Amino acid sequence: VQLQASGGGLVQAGGSLRLSCAFSGGSFTSYTMGWFRQAPGKEREYVAAISASGQSTYYTDSVKGRFTISRDNTKSTMYLQMNSLKSEDTAVYYCALRPYYYSYALSRERSFGSWGQGTLVTVSS
Repeated sequence: VQLQASGGGLVQAGGSLRLSCAFSGGSFTSYTMGWFRQAPGKEREYVAAISASGQSTYYTDSVKGRFTISRDNTKSTMYLQMNSLKSEDTAVYYCALRPYYYSYALSRERSFGSWGQGTLVTVSS
């Protein structure tokens, strides 16, 4: 299984970006998908997750109401629509996955695997 994140870039505060995560090498619908990010000098943190069917979505408090996670199971691709971006959203964003039947907390980074290479989002103030 491989994941390829893309869509990062430089954006002004208040702007928007959409990240994509392309999946290959397996059955996309067997996995819960997640986005994580790592800001300069900080540990990687959980951002959002989506169930295998796409019916359930979850967010960390700091992005609720601004970010929307989605997936297109026909295209084996996950997305993260980021609106009202803030300077504190600056980070490398990673996508990852875990089997749909895992019941660990979604914020538990170690329960995810097959990390993509990351895509850099820079928000200028």
